[in-house]
Amino acid sequence: MTEPAAESLAKEIVWPSIDDAGPAEEGGPIARSGFSYQDEVAVGFLMDMIGDPTLLKIHFETHDDLVLVRSTDTDTVRIAEYVQVKAEKPDQLWTVATLCEKKTTPASSLFERSLARDCHAEAARFRIVTLRSPASPLEPLTYAVESEFRSFTCEAMAALLAELNRRFPDVKSPKGADSSYWLTHCRWEARHDYQTVVQGNQRRLFLLASAAGCMLLIEQVMTLLEELRVVAKTASDLLWTPHRLRKIISREMIVAWWRGKLREIGEGAAQKSGGKLAEKLSAVGISDDIIELAVELRRDYGALVRSSRYMETDETRAVQSRVKSDAMSLRTRLMSGVLVANGAGFHARCVEQMDIINAERPAELPDQSAYLKGCLYDIADRCLLRFEPPVA
Repeated sequence: MTEPAAESLAKEIVWPSIDDAGPAEEGGPIARSGFSYQDEVAVGFLMDMIGDPTLLKIHFETHDDLVLVRSTDTDTVRIAEYVQVKAEKPDQLWTVATLCEKKTTPASSLFERSLARDCHAEAARFRIVTLRSPASPLEPLTYAVESEFRSFTCEAMAALLAELNRRFPDVKSPKGADSSYWLTHCRWEARHDYQTVVQGNQRRLFLLASAAGCMLLIEQVMTLLEELRVVAKTASDLLWTPHRLRKIISREMIVAWWRGKLREIGEGAAQKSGGKLAEKLSAVGISDDIIELAVELRRDYGALVRSSRYMETDETRAVQSRVKSDAMSLRTRLMSGVLVANGAGFHARCVEQMDIINAERPAELPDQSAYLKGCLYDIADRCLLRFEPPVA
């Protein structure tokens, strides 16, 4: 069926909005565990929302791995882009055969499942993200949708359409769209290995901050990206019922988060040393005497690491890396709900972790308790760690 015919059929039926219709199945959230390539791809789309006012919201593990909801020039039409992230087989070379390969049930091929997403009020678009570029017959799908080489007058696209029609002569979406519609509106992206995606996200965050007039430290970039990963993972892990609203992240939410982070970093840079730390501890109800001790520990730590004895030694860097890593792990657990604590409780848990690290030191080394706590408080003072729990 041609696109105009499909749109005509769509007008005859009142299709539910993708924001209201529950997913047909929720195997994704149930099967997930740990951070993943998909989460890192999702972080990239979350950053897209910061700079792109047409990207209104993102669904996580609802009707597809990800669904990007976009506005159009008309207020009455929105676009739902169904994103499938395929990274479970790192060496998989995607061909027309693997695209069309049926699994255990009818209509179970990647192509059929993708086309079947076209069952909501929004105009359907499709995206496939893989670790490797697809085989040459699928290469036209890697070009921009508006490219002249996506036209069916081009030999490669015509051959691809003919092959899909041969394999699936009667397959249509619930709204009546056929293989020509899918080919016209599908974009194939190769984002390569996990670390490549991470590095790309780091660069993009630098550029976003720079465009906003804020220069970030690499540690700040890593912390902000970790928070975005928690957002993606938490939303993905939840079930639609009863958490529908938490599985859909809006642009307003992410932009507010981003502006708040830039403001926090900017204010921290403008304050005198220890000022931001005192503010953060006070905000979670830490008593004045503990705050004074924390600021003093942070000041002693700063003076020590600037001395010739400690500056840039392997041991110093190792200890600092361990403190940052453990603080990030604890913060991630707090953000994801694995660790339940209020601000004061989380602060106490962080301090306790420094004592745990100190107890693990070789017996011949001097006590490092004050140094470790000073390092923790220095991280907080530089806007790399907050103690307040996430907003429910």
